[in-house]
Amino acid sequence: MSQADEKMLNILLVEDDEVDVMNVRRAFKKNNICNPLWVAGNGLDALEMLRTGDMPRERRLVLLDLNMPRMNGIEFLRELRADPELRPVPVVVLTTSDDERDRVEAYNLNVAGYILKPVTLMNFVEAMATLNKYWSLVELP
Repeated sequence: MSQADEKMLNILLVEDDEVDVMNVRRAFKKNNICNPLWVAGNGLDALEMLRTGDMPRERRLVLLDLNMPRMNGIEFLRELRADPELRPVPVVVLTTSDDERDRVEAYNLNVAGYILKPVTLMNFVEAMATLNKYWSLVELP
């Protein structure tokens, strides 16, 4: 395994809005972020992907929307943190929710960050570039 492969981060985007999924893909492309990106439309599908090995088990990061059907982001976080195998997976919330209760609850569930979705694509591209730079520096198991 090359050093680049060792630094490769497996990213799971948990997002039900197709436009936001497209914006993340576009932002990755503009920033030359070549980390593999998996997409789940809700928390239940995301948990299944993480548990069944649909994506690699090492060096995983979850980008999580909070407002989703079936299982919202906070419910997903509670479930994730209750699972001994998934508890260490870092999660960054990427949401339109500026509700203080959501932010407090997310941080209480040990999120690595809480980012409000930028309105413009350019801001989104910048946010993804910053996130990518940060995670390329952080040592993950």
